[in-house]
Amino acid sequence: MTILGKTLEDWTTSHPLIRELVGLQETSWFNPATAPTAEALGDVGLTAADVADASARLVRFAPYIMRAFPETVASSGIIESGIQPLPALQALLNERYGLATGGGALWIKTDSHLPISGSIKARGGIYEVLKHAEDLALAGGLLQTGDDYAQLDSDKARAFFGQYKIAVGSTGNLGLSIGIMSARLGFQATVHMSADARQWKKDKLRSHGVTVVEYASDYSVAVAEGRKQAESDPSCHFVDDENSTSLFLGYAVAAERLQGQLAAAKIVVDAEHPLFVYLPCGVGGGPGGVAFGLKLAFGDAVHCIFAEPTHSPCMLLGVYTGEHDAVSVQDFGIDNVTAADGLAVGRASGFVGRAMQRLLDGYYTVSDEELYRLLALMERSEGLRLEPSALAGVPGMARVLGEQQGYRARAGLSAERLARATHLVWGTGGGMVPPAEMAAYLAKGRQLLQD
Repeated sequence: MTILGKTLEDWTTSHPLIRELVGLQETSWFNPATAPTAEALGDVGLTAADVADASARLVRFAPYIMRAFPETVASSGIIESGIQPLPALQALLNERYGLATGGGALWIKTDSHLPISGSIKARGGIYEVLKHAEDLALAGGLLQTGDDYAQLDSDKARAFFGQYKIAVGSTGNLGLSIGIMSARLGFQATVHMSADARQWKKDKLRSHGVTVVEYASDYSVAVAEGRKQAESDPSCHFVDDENSTSLFLGYAVAAERLQGQLAAAKIVVDAEHPLFVYLPCGVGGGPGGVAFGLKLAFGDAVHCIFAEPTHSPCMLLGVYTGEHDAVSVQDFGIDNVTAADGLAVGRASGFVGRAMQRLLDGYYTVSDEELYRLLALMERSEGLRLEPSALAGVPGMARVLGEQQGYRARAGLSAERLARATHLVWGTGGGMVPPAEMAAYLAKGRQLLQD
């Protein structure tokens, strides 16, 4: 086996953690190349003004969203999730991972229960569809600047958008957000689904009138096929999860809203009160966009850490080796087969890996078995029901507090500062999982805990 002209032995000699990754061991790596936020933000190629533009666009669309999706009336058409503390789960985790008390407080951001599509993808995915719809409507005279966007919930608008197509490749959750919103606006929507996508997600898309194309291969093949078909059709917009700045900015808007939620909860975030955010990572667009927004909002006071399955550590592998999207987990003999379907990605986004590599504090992997155990513990202790991939952020606090790579010292994270820290798990999906499927998840998690 050779990877970019080097043997696996060469790689493990120069990058020792690869041995753990190939062995499917739970692994943590804290980035020695982080830089001050003010310096590293320039790597991204996007600015606070770009995020503000995305935020304003979502406000313009709020009247439409409120009319088209009545479940958003209570939030005035703004798609947002809450935050809540996890004291009971934190007590269990302290015992489970052997953590001393006094390492800060554990909270969760419940994107798992976002309206419309029930996952973090309701941010970036829906935003990109809305941006494309706005561009077309303004260019085609369907909208004028200053119009009430609620008028897009009309037969006239649906007929207009029906001339156009939207396509995406997905493991499931991005496809749900793109498909549901595209179909509601009137677009001809196609979702190219990888082999690991759950059947209920395919069924739900089809119930909304979305065309689902299934593949026996993984995410990368579904994306490549979707991109290829869209390139041959000028009326088709392809949502590129690997490289889209629109997706990225849609996710980034989450940070300004979180800033308000933390302030309302009287949670201070500054150098003396650090914020740690643990983000499940698939191809990287969602967590990358959120982390970018967080860095704009909180600067060096926020520490962003990505979490991946042991069978799909594509972002850790890409950033750790410096090869980014030039390598895949399969190149190293890792199978990319995981119960965390939203994270089952073999090759990371090169755009996100390069743009964010000096802004992210660390990366770690977690086994499928531990995801199931944590799923059951979350439900037992806090009554929250998440899908397996959404639990990936839960071990993050233990990884930070137990790290042995000098990260805390480099980052100036004294015991006193850690005692005042807030640890936020980003719960990415689960609110739309059918009851029978959730019951099976819980049964598996409880059995693993018992064993």
